[in-house]
This record gives sequence, C-alpha cells and structure tokens, in this order.
Amino acid sequence: MTTEDRPWNVLFLCRANSARSQIAEVLLNRMAQGRFKAYSAGSQPAQAVHPLTFEVLKGLDYPLDQLRPKDWAEFGKPDAPVMDFVFTVCDDTAGEVCPAWPGQPMTAHWGVSDPAAVTGNEALQMTAFGDALRQIRRRLEIFVELPIEKLDRLSLQSKVDEIGRTTA
Repeated sequence: MTTEDRPWNVLFLCRANSARSQIAEVLLNRMAQGRFKAYSAGSQPAQAVHPLTFEVLKGLDYPLDQLRPKDWAEFGKPDAPVMDFVFTVCDDTAGEVCPAWPGQPMTAHWGVSDPAAVTGNEALQMTAFGDALRQIRRRLEIFVELPIEKLDRLSLQSKVDEIGRTTA
C-alpha cells in the first residue's frame, strides 16, 4: 500500500454517525500528526451529533464545531477522498451492504457498544461515552503505531482485524 505523499485516509462507519464514529474521527485526527486523515459517516445519519459526544471530546483541542453526521454515500462519490481504510464501529453497520469504495480500501470491524443507546441518568450515560472513548483510543493507539508501509496487505489485514478484538 502507498499513499503517494498524502496521509492515509481512514473512514469510520456507524449507523447514525452521532457518537462512536465521530469519536474515532476526532481521536485519530488528534493523534495522527499528519500521518492519517480521519473521516466518519453513517448509513442512516442522525439529525445531529449526540450532545454527550461533544461533552466527552471537549478538552482535546480539536474544532468540534465542524462535526456533523454525514451519509456514507458522500464518500462513494467520484470527488470524495480515496479511502485507504474503512472501519465499522457498530455491529449494525457491519452487517449492512456498504457502498463500493473507490481504491479498494482495507476494511475491518472494530465494534464498540453504543453509548447513545444507554438509558438512565446522565452519569450512566457519561460512563458509557467514556468507556467508548477509551476503547476507541486504545485501538487507535495500536493502529497509529503499525508500520503500514512495511507490511504486505495480508499481514496488515490481519493486524487491523486483531485491533478490532482489542478491549480497553
């Protein structure tokens, strides 16, 4: 694989694109140091990013006002960035038929429990969002350390699959 003098493009998918995929996008862009460019989208995007997503991400020195739920069809268009990796972060999306992504990106499922589905008081909900953030962060810490340029496609696929089984 090669990125031809551009960052590795990574797309995180979830059904609503209101929590987990948004968290992954922000964290990877924050950790990437120019090596990766992260995006997120959903198969059935919500009307807005979940308010607790903003709450759990504040303090990361990242422009959260630019976050918005996006339809995954945006990334299948001819003028969209070519993705090198596409990771599903929810089980619902992993079972859906995804668009044909230009460039044959590497794909893997990195399922994370949906913090937006947690009901109860705000403390329980914030705990769920914090847990999701920690699990995603741990996986991304491993991912950004991969020697992508030195791995053949089969070895790299094995590594990104393995990351999806990592718990916080």
